[in-house]
Amino acid sequence: MKHHRRIIGALCLSLGLAGQAAEVLKTEKGKVEFHPINHATLVIAWDGKTIYVDPVGNADWYQTFPKPDVVLVTHVHGDHFRPAVLRAVTGPKTMLVAPEALVKAMPEGLRARTIPLSNGQATEKPGFNVEAVASYNLTPARKKFHPKGQGNGYVLTLGGKRVYLSGDTEGTPEMLALKKIDVAFLCMNLPYTMDVAAAAKAVKAFRPKVVYPYHYRGQDVMKFKQLVGKTAEVRLGNWYR
Repeated sequence: MKHHRRIIGALCLSLGLAGQAAEVLKTEKGKVEFHPINHATLVIAWDGKTIYVDPVGNADWYQTFPKPDVVLVTHVHGDHFRPAVLRAVTGPKTMLVAPEALVKAMPEGLRARTIPLSNGQATEKPGFNVEAVASYNLTPARKKFHPKGQGNGYVLTLGGKRVYLSGDTEGTPEMLALKKIDVAFLCMNLPYTMDVAAAAKAVKAFRPKVVYPYHYRGQDVMKFKQLVGKTAEVRLGNWYR
C-alpha cells in the first residue's frame, strides 16, 4: 500500500510522459489513473491494481511504478511486445493477457501465467473484465501489417466504466460496434493503422465519451480533434520523448 499511495500521489496533475501525472477517471469503485509512458505503452492504476499495457522501451521507465498485477499485450510487433522488457518488469505474481497467436512467443517463464484470448473472448481472471476486440487492417495494401486474428484490442470494465485500448488497427466492424465506451485510446499512424480522418470517422461511429489519440507518431492530432468535433471529448498528451 505504501508504494501504491506514492504512485497515486505522483500521478494526480495532468496527462504527460513517464514521470509526469495521469488523467483520472472516477468510477463506482475508486479512481482509474491513466499514465502514458510512450507511443502505445501506458500504465493504469485502479482499485489497488497496477496494469501495464504493451510495456516496451527501457525497464527503468517503470521504476516508479509497482510491479504489475496484470500485463496486457496487444500483438507481436516490437513496439508492443518485447520479451526482455517483460522479463524485467513483471513480478512473481504478475498475470498476463495476450492474443492466442502470441502466447507461444512469450518468454518460457511467463507463458504459464499468460491468459490466451482470441478475438471476441473475455475473461474475469485478472479481477476485472477484459474483452478482446479484433484489431487488424482493412485496407488491402496494409493487411500485411496486421492480419485479422493476430492481434487484440481490449475493453476493460473497471468500476462500471468501460475503457477501450485499440492496439494497432483500422476502423474494423468490431470497433465500430462497441457500445458505452467511457474512455478510448485510439491509434492513428500511417501506413500501419489509419490516418486521423479514418480515426475521427471511427469515433463518430462508436462514440466514446473521451478519446485519447495514442500511437500517433507523425500524425496531426489537432486535425483529429477538429474532425471529431463535439462527438467526443478529445484529450491530447505528448506520448513521445
